[in-house]
Amino acid sequence: MMELGTLFEIKGKVALVTGGGSGIGAMATEALVRAGCRVYIASRRLESCEDVAKELNAIGPGEVIALQADLSTAEGTEGLADDIAKREGKLDLLINNSGMTWGAPFEDFPRQKWDDVFRLNVTAVADLTRLVLPLLKKAGTKDDPARVINLGSVVGTRPVSNSAYSYGASKAAVHHLTKILSNELARFHITVNAIAPGPFPSRMMAFVTDNEERRRAAEERVPLHRCGEPEDVAGVLIMLCSRAGSYITGGVIPLDGGISALP
Repeated sequence: MMELGTLFEIKGKVALVTGGGSGIGAMATEALVRAGCRVYIASRRLESCEDVAKELNAIGPGEVIALQADLSTAEGTEGLADDIAKREGKLDLLINNSGMTWGAPFEDFPRQKWDDVFRLNVTAVADLTRLVLPLLKKAGTKDDPARVINLGSVVGTRPVSNSAYSYGASKAAVHHLTKILSNELARFHITVNAIAPGPFPSRMMAFVTDNEERRRAAEERVPLHRCGEPEDVAGVLIMLCSRAGSYITGGVIPLDGGISALP
């Protein structure tokens, strides 16, 4: 039996967090940096990533490197994968967090927003994972697999649209893709899991969480009566990335205060 003090140890691992410049991506990045990882963060908004890097590099003990990549394009995913390969010989942790949403009444919902949302939320997840697979294979061992963690959503588990039809469908697709890849990549000592958050403060949820009345209404719909916090992300993420989570793969882990269990 190993020492419990090392069960959640991930110091020295190399991670890539897409969309690491804001919201849950920034929360994940902070958790990994505080745990001693070297973390590459990438998004279309380089300035946001640079701000996060500056803040967290002052804290340590890990390190953040900010990169720019438009993952909604093939060129963007290929460029990011090439950049990581030039900098690192392996990749221990891939956190596929980048995403977008769109809302409109169903009768007015434009076809283009199905294409846009699925391109970033699903296609980019699959494409980037494929492109960095050689680096993940080099990192993974039987006792310490490489990890792929995809950001799903509670709306991918329940038939509630909130007028964001393509978003909910895309997150359900992420959950299913997670299970498919967990079966196919296990032989390479790579685990693949998804985290399915409920309401968290983020750019995507700002119209709710930045308004006191709407935030209270949202919290009333959560069995635990609160929105998620950075520590909630950190707890699940560190578990999945460490020895504590090395035997978990193919999971879609609810991080929603109980919403997914509502009747």
